[in-house]
Amino acid sequence: MNLPGGVLTTLRAVDISVLSPARSADEPPLTIPRDPAREAARRELSKRMYHENDPSWFQRALNAFWEWVDKLFNAASSATPGGPLGLVVVIAVIALVVGALWWRLGTPRRGPASATALFDDRPRSAADHRAAAEAHASQGHWNQAVQERMRAIVRALEERALLDLRPGRTADEAAAEAGRALPSHTDRLRSAARDFDDVTYGGRAATEQSYHRIAELDRDLERTKPVLANSTSSGHSADHNARQGAAE
Repeated sequence: MNLPGGVLTTLRAVDISVLSPARSADEPPLTIPRDPAREAARRELSKRMYHENDPSWFQRALNAFWEWVDKLFNAASSATPGGPLGLVVVIAVIALVVGALWWRLGTPRRGPASATALFDDRPRSAADHRAAAEAHASQGHWNQAVQERMRAIVRALEERALLDLRPGRTADEAAAEAGRALPSHTDRLRSAARDFDDVTYGGRAATEQSYHRIAELDRDLERTKPVLANSTSSGHSADHNARQGAAE
């Protein structure tokens, strides 16, 4: 341990005062036990004047942390083929893989414990939901715009009696039920329900494109005639009778 000159001078003075008390030149030096000398030195070094330039506790903790990181890095380097360069390459590859997965899959979805109802307690018409969706879209609030447009779709189907009025229905349930009456739009209905769930429960952000897709679906559904179960049965019966008549 390197000590300032003043400390060394003081220690020498301590050694002289403790180990070699004043004696005549003719007398042999005394041998003082080591413990008293060590205690005297400890008391001297504990004085505040010798610790004014010591690093703070934060600096000591930071130095200890970096020493630990250095030891960890050295241990990992010794275990990795290629030494430090090989370790850097491995870390870079892992970072690239994680970045690629994040870019491909997006923000991890938080799956809800149970699906929440599509509508709240305030009954509103499809026109009201469309107006709210357009108002949000005009301000660039795409999450709210997607939610309101999906509600407009389901409310419009209820108003056309293609869906029964059922409180607590989820977006997925509505899409599945509507797909039976409007089979040509089944996939788009399911996609719209997924977009609604993503922004409502999954923590994802909607985009302008996703809103325009669901708005276009809303307009197409308004122009699509439903496939009714009775008409389907009648069509099957007519085809069966025609085939039977032809056979006769």
